[in-house]
Amino acid sequence: MTAPETGTRTGRTGTTAGETRTAGETGAASGGPDSAALRERALASLTTARDRTTLLTTCIDEPDLTAQHSPLMSPLVWDLAHIGNQEELWLLRAVGGREAMRPEIDTLYDAFEHSRAERPSLPLLPPAEARRYAAEVRGRALDLLEAADFEGTRLTEAGFAFGMVAQHEQQHDETMLITHQLRKGPRVLTAPDPEPAPLFTGPAEVLVPGGPFTMGTSTEPWALDNERPAHVREVEPFWIDTTPVTNAAYQAFIEDGGYDTERWWAPAGWAHVRQHSLTAPLFWRRDGDQWLRRRFGVTEAVPPDEPVLHVCWYEADAYARWAGRRLPTEAEWEKAARFDPVTGRSTRYPWGDADPEPEHANLGQRHLRPAPAGSYPGGQSPLGVRQLIGDVWEWTASDFLPYPGFRVFPYKEYSEVFFGPEYKVLRGGSFAVDPVACRGTFRNWDYPIRRQIFSGFRTARSEAV
Repeated sequence: MTAPETGTRTGRTGTTAGETRTAGETGAASGGPDSAALRERALASLTTARDRTTLLTTCIDEPDLTAQHSPLMSPLVWDLAHIGNQEELWLLRAVGGREAMRPEIDTLYDAFEHSRAERPSLPLLPPAEARRYAAEVRGRALDLLEAADFEGTRLTEAGFAFGMVAQHEQQHDETMLITHQLRKGPRVLTAPDPEPAPLFTGPAEVLVPGGPFTMGTSTEPWALDNERPAHVREVEPFWIDTTPVTNAAYQAFIEDGGYDTERWWAPAGWAHVRQHSLTAPLFWRRDGDQWLRRRFGVTEAVPPDEPVLHVCWYEADAYARWAGRRLPTEAEWEKAARFDPVTGRSTRYPWGDADPEPEHANLGQRHLRPAPAGSYPGGQSPLGVRQLIGDVWEWTASDFLPYPGFRVFPYKEYSEVFFGPEYKVLRGGSFAVDPVACRGTFRNWDYPIRRQIFSGFRTARSEAV
């Protein structure tokens, strides 16, 4: 779920009784950052998120803020006030013990109370009032942050609640960016394109060795509950694509009759294709011999070297079958992203333990498109796999399930209610994901029919015996 339909993205921090720090895992060590450093990180994360929210909600007129641009998405003005409401609930009330500012609006902005389709009919705060409310909450939250000691409770330890709120806002920012993509009308958002990259001529696939590795985390301070706890997972040797599948490669699937050939599709996927007359990724259309796509209000030729975008799980699975391959499992994906065969450690990111920098990955809406396949050599994993973080969310073969030893925090509607075969796991993040909400252990999930999200994939195969 790109933006949480639980009200907020939450998680837990530290270790609890009976839970150990798994050998080989890296993360925030005991006796981690001091209060000043935590305060600075929390302030920077909250400010970055609010700056992005402001950009996404001031670049269009009020009618576009209050309109529902797709039944799959909320009106942008709902997201705006929901962000403020969740910040009030978790920082001002849960952490600060303050009285509710606007208790009468809690149900309006409870994602479980009202589906996205019905939100336009609710008595929502108008844009100016929603902005004032979110700004007043933020002012009080910053006062709370100034006095925070980051001790005493699981919510406050290591600044978790502040990190949780920053992640929540950034996830809604990604959802609002999806709404901008679905919106009809001229372009209102601009950003520079990624740096041109030389044509990637490296190996098409990489062998990931078999054996155990540490999956998940027990020590990453702002990790969410479904990323926890760290545990040892055994993986058989397998091959994985060095880069995500490109538009050119996916176009070959289309031209070979991929959407007309039932044997490539899972039964439910084939039924979905026929019912909805799918013939290409979302936003693509054919113009003679050329494929075009719509991207944030602009129609352009489909760039052949970019990772394919806006495909659902069924499309990714069908392509993989057509190519004689399969989607990687979630465990395979994480091992390819985090495992260092020299040290045997699982790192925070493919490039190591350092926080993301621009040379590592395409994150944070710095660009409004994926970078060409093979970009960011500085962000590759120790095994040589590229673009595992950023550019496109990558579908995996796995259902969204809890890890062994999973514990709900702070409430079951964050992750637990979504566990099961109805949702497929996506990993890695997209160009629309901020670094605060993206790491090697981060788990996203959605229905296998979803295409409006910034989703792509890479393929894998078992090692020949």
